[in-house]
Amino acid sequence: MNQILIFGLASAAVYAVAASGLVVTYTTSGIFNFAHGAVAMISAFVYWQLSSPDAWDLPVPIALVLTLFVFAPGLGLLIDRVLMRRLHDAAPITRLVVPIGLLVALIQIASVIWSPDDPRQLSPFFDGKTVRFGGVNIQYHQLIILAVAVVVAITLRILLYRTRTGVAMRAVVDSRDLAALNGVSPDRVGALAWALGCSLAGLAGVLIAPILALDQTQLTLLVINAYAAAMVGRLRSLPLTALGALILGIARQAVDYNSAHMPEWLNWVTVDTVPAIMLFVVLVVVPQDKAALFGQRKDRSRVPNPSWRAVAGAGLALIAVTYFMQDLVGNKTLNTVGYGLALGIVALSLVPLTGYAGQISLAPLAFAGIGAAVMHRWGSDGNPLALVAVVVICAAVGALVALPALRLKGLYLALATFAFALFCEQTVFPRQQGFSQGTAKIGRLHIGGFTTNSDRANLVLLAVSFVVLGVIVTALRRGPFGRRLQAMKDSPAACATLGLDLTALKLQVFALSAAIAGLGGALYGGWRQQVGVEQFSMLKGALPGLPLVLLAVVGGIAAVAGALLGGLLLAVVPLVGDYHPELRDLMTVLPGLAGISLASNPDGAIAQTVSEVQANIARFRRRGEPKDESIGRRVLTMLLPPVPRLVPERIPRGGSPSAADVAVIDGELGLDWGRCRDDPRNA
Repeated sequence: MNQILIFGLASAAVYAVAASGLVVTYTTSGIFNFAHGAVAMISAFVYWQLSSPDAWDLPVPIALVLTLFVFAPGLGLLIDRVLMRRLHDAAPITRLVVPIGLLVALIQIASVIWSPDDPRQLSPFFDGKTVRFGGVNIQYHQLIILAVAVVVAITLRILLYRTRTGVAMRAVVDSRDLAALNGVSPDRVGALAWALGCSLAGLAGVLIAPILALDQTQLTLLVINAYAAAMVGRLRSLPLTALGALILGIARQAVDYNSAHMPEWLNWVTVDTVPAIMLFVVLVVVPQDKAALFGQRKDRSRVPNPSWRAVAGAGLALIAVTYFMQDLVGNKTLNTVGYGLALGIVALSLVPLTGYAGQISLAPLAFAGIGAAVMHRWGSDGNPLALVAVVVICAAVGALVALPALRLKGLYLALATFAFALFCEQTVFPRQQGFSQGTAKIGRLHIGGFTTNSDRANLVLLAVSFVVLGVIVTALRRGPFGRRLQAMKDSPAACATLGLDLTALKLQVFALSAAIAGLGGALYGGWRQQVGVEQFSMLKGALPGLPLVLLAVVGGIAAVAGALLGGLLLAVVPLVGDYHPELRDLMTVLPGLAGISLASNPDGAIAQTVSEVQANIARFRRRGEPKDESIGRRVLTMLLPPVPRLVPERIPRGGSPSAADVAVIDGELGLDWGRCRDDPRNA
């Protein structure tokens, strides 16, 4: 019992320090820093570079000062200046995906600078020295962790409640506008908060790295465990966050100590799964912060509405290209394109769920893994009837996951699906036969004498599957179900007022999304012919899950073509580095950089490309027109006034707004509700 308590307190101290940094940045900016674990990881590598005898071999105090008071806060200031200040009025999906892009970019940058193939180890402080307490030998490093956690808690308390800066930080939390009216600079306060938060993340990384090997993904995931502690305090309360860290640390140590005596029916509860389970339970049990649900800007992202002619032409072109591709490229490129098509199907599952309905999920690859596991169990010989079981089981699991999370939205829903994906990666998939070794076989489909054993036939199957599913998703977007989804995305409160059953609608769209992802996972396994845990993990492996979500949003989360682009990008980008070694480092970091670019392009690459092409065509047509407009054009202009381009925040003070300006303001404030006209942004 003493061992559980003492070692649990040491773990809790690290989680408390890391979670405190999360709380500080969220309360001042409203942005959840998914990259918090990556900041801790890269700070630990910087500390190793400065202090290790195998690197620069600086004295430990100097290395600590440079890491915690120069590098980490400097990184925080850079993140705030370049990215976070531009996200205050962004759509919810953009506010989530940009930090995820930063997470992926930092992991890849660390992998480029410090190769994962070269093992590294940080020595604990006062290595080898211990003190005995309560019959347990405690390392000096663990005592230092406890002392640092206490000092951090006291310092943050004094900073937030006894200093003018702390009062300003809490004022910005309550209202940025009112704080600005009272002479506070929200941008300056936010920059300070990000510098402080990244310093705390760096401190957590330096403290925990000596306990583990310096591994980019493992160290990042370990700090990610602090998410559960931060959510106990609802990202607001530091004392409750410390309580959550204490519960998490002792729970993990208790499970570790009693793992040999756990009953068989509890064998899914392990040291690795405790944080994910706790995070999911806390999100479901602890009420959401209601203040975060109101006063948010509307999601103005555009939902494409292509014509059936364009859909048919694009689908036939994709099938034709895949049919002749084997004659045009080598086997390596062909395999990569096959992976990209299968991942495109998985990414397509996010179009109705996130693009249409606004329900954010970070677990599409987890449902794909479930589909692959079902296919391995009942369709390892290529029996197409197993696909029916894949669709039914994945849809049922998707509905079950959505059931306890029905009242969650935005960040809370994203974290709940994140916890589910981690649980699947650490417990569900390793228990499937052959998944741990990566040797779970899945045969290619065959019906009677027709088989898809050849690469050409299987690639065409993937293309046909994507086209059929894309047509179904497009038809849903045009039908009453799609309109209900978009109405729920625009205003759940208005939909409930009008009598729309949001519970059934959420269950239906989650089930649909999970079924599409599961089907994509089964076809992905058939293309590879054997799969394992690595193919369906969040951050590990060659094609991890978080970058898939990232690139799907980059392509355009509400566009079928955007899902295809995201899957192909994730698969093809590493191939470019293989063919051009001089670009390998750039290709490694590119997915993360693409996600960061969403700060300036929230509609995705497809929508931006279409807009630019249309603008160029219109510019070309106007080139030969006379300067004086014809009578017909004038009449048309009177009947169809131009779309107002004014952003309300940019209206000059003291000026007289035009009718177009007033229309924009009415649209932003919701004063145009009930008027009988379509919103061109949702066309």
